[in-house]
Amino acid sequence: MEDEKIVPTFVFESSWEVCNKVGGIYTVLSTHAKTLVETLKDCVVFVGPDLWRGKENPLFVEDKALWAKWVDQARREGISVRVGRWNIPGRPCVVLVDFQPYFVAKDHLYGSAWADFGVESLHAYGDYDEASMFSYAAGRVVESYYNHFLRKKHERVVYQAHEWMTGLGALYVKKHVPAIATVFTTHATSIGRSIAGNNKPLYDYLYAYNGNQMAGELNMEAKHSIERQTAHNVDCFTTVSDVTARECEELLDKRPDAVLMNGFENDFVPAGDEFTRKRKEARQQLLRVANALTGQQFPEDTLIVATSGRYEFKNKGIDVFLEAMHRLDWQEGLRRPVVAFVEVPAWVAGPRRDLQGRLASQEVFDTPLPMPFLTHGLNDVEHDNVMNTLRWFDKSNRPEERVKVIFVPCYLDGKDGIFNRSYYDLLIGKDLTVYASYYEPWGYTPLESIAFHVPTVTTNLSGFGLWANKVKGEPSSLLDGAEVIERTDYNYSDVADGIVRAVLQFAGWDKQDVEHARQNAASLAQKALWKHFIKQYFDAYDIALQKTAVRMEIL
Repeated sequence: MEDEKIVPTFVFESSWEVCNKVGGIYTVLSTHAKTLVETLKDCVVFVGPDLWRGKENPLFVEDKALWAKWVDQARREGISVRVGRWNIPGRPCVVLVDFQPYFVAKDHLYGSAWADFGVESLHAYGDYDEASMFSYAAGRVVESYYNHFLRKKHERVVYQAHEWMTGLGALYVKKHVPAIATVFTTHATSIGRSIAGNNKPLYDYLYAYNGNQMAGELNMEAKHSIERQTAHNVDCFTTVSDVTARECEELLDKRPDAVLMNGFENDFVPAGDEFTRKRKEARQQLLRVANALTGQQFPEDTLIVATSGRYEFKNKGIDVFLEAMHRLDWQEGLRRPVVAFVEVPAWVAGPRRDLQGRLASQEVFDTPLPMPFLTHGLNDVEHDNVMNTLRWFDKSNRPEERVKVIFVPCYLDGKDGIFNRSYYDLLIGKDLTVYASYYEPWGYTPLESIAFHVPTVTTNLSGFGLWANKVKGEPSSLLDGAEVIERTDYNYSDVADGIVRAVLQFAGWDKQDVEHARQNAASLAQKALWKHFIKQYFDAYDIALQKTAVRMEIL
């Protein structure tokens, strides 16, 4: 019964990406924070790493009056924190903790994790130590805060830890503060991502893989171990999609207790006249850069297509997108020019000076620049996957090529030196996006696309794609706002052809069909707002609190 659910009175959430914008988990946390705060007010506290000591963090607003006595108490316990507000909608409370002092105790902490929970850290390397020391520090923060503020009040407290980087802290809380209910969310298994990234077939043989064995083969023992043991020992283990749930069951030997899909808030999407103005400005800017690079003029009906995201060439489907654009150029049915943007941050050297010079003038150009498909310089251009693929296809954006491909190898943060607009301020000007992911636990990029009324093409190997199909009740189509192409380990060529068909279909639509698809895209996005998805979080809290109640009665 719904009224029998246990609702928390206090929630901690911990992640490496609290006040630290580095990836998709930042989007998850920073968008659902507002919805949580509306329900729990200041009884939601995010815990993150203090990576900006001695310099200003624009995402963090320190408040030295907030919990001042506890901050002093924590310092006496050897915990150095700064407290304040996360500078995002909802302005939730935040604790940033300095984890550097714990490195001297690293071996002892790893030994305790092995003795208590079987976590194997002998083969740790890279970012494992840094993440683990933060995770331990976060656990100490939660323990200290709980003892100072919450223990005597008998609050119903939940600690939610995100990704393997927070596993050590979740296990620390489970051992030392058993009254706190622990939730662990993996957004992608470390070993699953590694299998896919090493060009091994993941899905057809998922049932046959042994996670521990593959961790040894791929030198992933430490990360896999902390992830696996945390999943098995917390009160509630969760992931973000059905596709990742299956992966967890096979590779971590643990079926998630709940699936917490990733929603968003649409307050960053302009409306009305502002939407129309921003879309027009974005299209003008995109086509202006295309003209300055290629020396060719592009009519108003030019179809602007794009892919974007993390630079995982195979996992994010960048390879098959380029293949599709190459094949599209040979299609006799293509009646409109196409400009395809590949927006993935690479080892960028800076904006091209020659391109900047052209953009500074008001001229319309009729001669191309050298490398008329690259907006920024690259430090290692000879070993870049996108550049090598374009060379393989002999792609040089010649006038006779109806499909022009432009590589934007930088973060679109509004100050890249070429576009000088944010990612969202350019996304709004696109006609169609493609995210043909091979490995994608959720997929914020297609969700953001449809939020901006831009229809998208994705695959059934993404959590978003599976969700779109579930909403439709059958495979979602481009007219629905999201075309979901079936993808397997071995149908790369079929996926490329599917993308070609989708672009040809869109290019052949009249204005009414286009507008219908755009409105359907926006309507689909509305179904993914946090006000719909946050219920799944409270389901997970309930599972964890139920187990905690039983445990504490026993204790």
